[in-house]
Amino acid sequence: MNRIKPQGAESAPTSPLRREWLRKAALATGATALGSLSLGLTTTRAQAADTSKPLKLSWNAGAICTAPVPVALSQGIFSKHGLNVELINFAGSTDQLLEAIATGKSDAGVGMALRWIKPLEQGFDVKLTAGIHGGCMRLLATKSSGIVDLPGLKGRTVGVSDMASPAKNFFAITLKKLGIDPDADVRWRQYPAILLGEALKKGEVQAIADGDPTIWTLRESDHLHEVSNNLCGEYANRVCCVLGVRGSLVRKDRATAQALTAALLEATEWTADHPDAAAKVFSAYAPNADVGQLTAMLKSHTDRHHPVGDAFRKEIALYADDLKTVGVVNASTDSNRFASRVFADVLA
Repeated sequence: MNRIKPQGAESAPTSPLRREWLRKAALATGATALGSLSLGLTTTRAQAADTSKPLKLSWNAGAICTAPVPVALSQGIFSKHGLNVELINFAGSTDQLLEAIATGKSDAGVGMALRWIKPLEQGFDVKLTAGIHGGCMRLLATKSSGIVDLPGLKGRTVGVSDMASPAKNFFAITLKKLGIDPDADVRWRQYPAILLGEALKKGEVQAIADGDPTIWTLRESDHLHEVSNNLCGEYANRVCCVLGVRGSLVRKDRATAQALTAALLEATEWTADHPDAAAKVFSAYAPNADVGQLTAMLKSHTDRHHPVGDAFRKEIALYADDLKTVGVVNASTDSNRFASRVFADVLA
């Protein structure tokens, strides 16, 4: 039996298309000093010229994988691309987020592919325009548990923050590929993310799975063993965080959808080049987080892997195929047709 082992990922090469718009963007670039970011606010607005296009972008301010969003704000990247962006910290369900985007309450959003694909299958008018990065999900166990790989989870209980969370879906998929039934052979138990460590200490679960920064912080503070992550094997160069844009915006104002996509990809490259500075930017939204740890998290993510075009469409189809194996996506869904329907190549 082949086992999936934790490993890092090589940075994916930048495509000629992406190099071209990065080159053009660089002509207008001057590194803007890190601005002070307000804490505790639901929305934050980029300062831009009166002629810039107003746009609302939803994100999860508690997830380090969305760091390129505040980076684009603080470094003036949105403004440079002609956008006046209002950031909306959205804490509701994924269905509510996609409905908000589809109905115009928000223009776009950043989220996890493994959480968005099922709702998109149901028909929300949201188009995925780019991947943002890979990495940020981990499965941990105590060093005394004896669990050193995914097959070691057979007959055990895994704590997750949500039964439909990206981490739960991802590790269920990888278990299935190892010949382990994630429903019959492994038990899953839901806890608030902040209590996952306590559940492990009490022995209520033998492993926990979630995303950064929560899971990384628990690994460090409780000296836990990282059994696996979402940069293993075939997933070493697979995106996990994606940008979705309102379908009507793509159809009626493609230039704005293109500008937003280009701005976030540029901000992702900036994050890869300056992880320490990006961590400081993000720390304004996570005041209790250690900047050094945030920097290490960003360095472990594949921020240079942000596919667009046909490469991105293929990754969407692969995830749809994966989710079919664990009963999340309907078995009758044609993954390639689905990917083509929910994807928009706005940079072409």
